[in-house]
Amino acid sequence: MKKILIVIEKGKDGIYSVYSPNTEFTVLNGQGATVEDAISDMKEALHEVIESYLEAGEDLPVELTGNIEFEYKYDVASLFNHFDEINLSSFARKNGMNESLLRKYKNGLAFASERQCRKIENGLHRLGQSLCAASL
Repeated sequence: MKKILIVIEKGKDGIYSVYSPNTEFTVLNGQGATVEDAISDMKEALHEVIESYLEAGEDLPVELTGNIEFEYKYDVASLFNHFDEINLSSFARKNGMNESLLRKYKNGLAFASERQCRKIENGLHRLGQSLCAASL
């Protein structure tokens, strides 16, 4: 199974954009009012690209053959807007972060440094591990 990296970013206009920075032959992109809309737009564009190759009788680029899995990389604003079930106040406290600054990141009023991004990512991974270890 091939993995294609998809970057998700929230623009200053509030529109989400997704794109594939590492594909060699095909640029996949999409936009939407939500992350889901942007991903859906990109997947629709992918199907249209595949159809156009097939209709023209051309071989598909190798990166578009077989099963494709997408790996999503979010900017901070997109991540916290998409996963809005994450309580920012609690997340900030548990990860030693300033709640007000985290809200600014979410709303696109400030941008996280690489160090802050790693701190957020590590906190997300710890949360994910805790959730995976839980049972009812």
